[in-house]
Amino acid sequence: MSAYTRLEQRFKRLNALKEAAGVLQWDMSTMMPAGGAAARGEQLAALEVTCHELLSAPETAELLEAAEGEAEALEFWARANLREMRRRWRHETALDPALVEALSKAGNACEMVWREARAQADFAMVLPSLKELLGLVRRAAVAKAEVLGGTPYDALLDQYEPGGAAARIDGIFDGLAAFLPGFLSQVLERQAAAPAPLALEGPFPVETQRAFARRLMERVGFDFARGRLDESLHPFCGGVPEDLRITTRYDEADFTKALMGVLHETGHAMYERGLPAKWRLQPVGEARGMAVHESQSLLIEMQVCRGAGFVGYLAPLAREAFGGQGPAWEAENLLRHYNRVEPGFIRVDADEVTYPAHVILRYRLEKAMIAGEMEPDDLPEAWNAGMAELLGITPPDDALGCLQDIHWYDGAWGYFPTYTLGAMAAAQLFAAAETAVPEIPEAISRGDFGPLMAWLGEHVHGLGSLYGTDDLIERATGRPLDPKIFEAHLKARYLGDS
Repeated sequence: MSAYTRLEQRFKRLNALKEAAGVLQWDMSTMMPAGGAAARGEQLAALEVTCHELLSAPETAELLEAAEGEAEALEFWARANLREMRRRWRHETALDPALVEALSKAGNACEMVWREARAQADFAMVLPSLKELLGLVRRAAVAKAEVLGGTPYDALLDQYEPGGAAARIDGIFDGLAAFLPGFLSQVLERQAAAPAPLALEGPFPVETQRAFARRLMERVGFDFARGRLDESLHPFCGGVPEDLRITTRYDEADFTKALMGVLHETGHAMYERGLPAKWRLQPVGEARGMAVHESQSLLIEMQVCRGAGFVGYLAPLAREAFGGQGPAWEAENLLRHYNRVEPGFIRVDADEVTYPAHVILRYRLEKAMIAGEMEPDDLPEAWNAGMAELLGITPPDDALGCLQDIHWYDGAWGYFPTYTLGAMAAAQLFAAAETAVPEIPEAISRGDFGPLMAWLGEHVHGLGSLYGTDDLIERATGRPLDPKIFEAHLKARYLGDS
């Protein structure tokens, strides 16, 4: 048996263990009673350490070296798989087992405290746990930077966006931050001159919302024989390609938020479902980083489902599902709701225009905290100042401010910039898809996602991690990631510029 084949077997076992941990994390976020937190933390930490030991074992290093010596004899996908194996190995071996275990336990413990702190809008409650967790994250970032090169923040970013660098993101985000304020003013001025959306009168029972969401998930292509829809404090998509777990949260006064949240997560799920089955449980068969993953969810939610074509299809279905009557339930009014621009406190409820400001704020704050330029004690004040600067509003409490997102409190540092990088990629990919397959817009207006999913399957989903993010986007669209395409999309949708 060749060294490469033995590595494939090792990574198959490793990834199966990681998937088991993922299902345990899903259960922790949706169904686990609060009293199970300590036991679950031990279980997850044990799995993390087991995976770490398997990947960092001396035999793995020997197999990698031997396989790389034979790489020319491997076919294209296998060589890419070997590249991704080495990347995973470099990340894992940068940390010692004690730090891996400590990070897992601290992240799980902090998340449980965060849930209570968020419910009580009390940042002070979670501050000690966050300080402990951040200290461990900083240690991991420094250790990984010594191995990977670049800054500690870059090392964390690389976990979610392989090859990503803060220096490049700074330039992209600074340009976007310069564009957004003036553009937002134009949009709000134009919006004020148009009729305001008519109210959609509730209540909207959760069971009805859930049934309606499931119906639309199936239109996108979600298979409930291989997935499910549940509730959680923070919406997410988890599970494995054969067993996908989507969660959302409902508001009986407003069905529109949960519905778009579900469609967003369905975009994530369709990406996972479309990954190359031949390379299942191998690194090359996994998603190509979180910027591409977010591009798939935002392509479905923002580019497609908030567009006029899909809303025209959605409106009569919503009217039927909720028993709506009158002009408030016409497509034109529903489109006003879904494209309403208004600075708000909550990122996951933000409109397409103001959403990047939420991400830029979090990116700047987490980068400062990782660098030691800011401590968690200063987070609420810095958060509120950033919201005032970027969006002109100040959160009235911590729940609407620095406690709203789970990411920092469960240890996911370096993740936030992938949301807006994904939004840019989504605009570029969707424009390319429409150009390549002209029938896509008409199909979407009938609720038919088949042509779009076929194109995404060929150019994104089915390629897994065969290519790096930049190469993947350029191959699919004919050009590197270009923020101007995203800006052009915003201008076309919100100002009517062609």
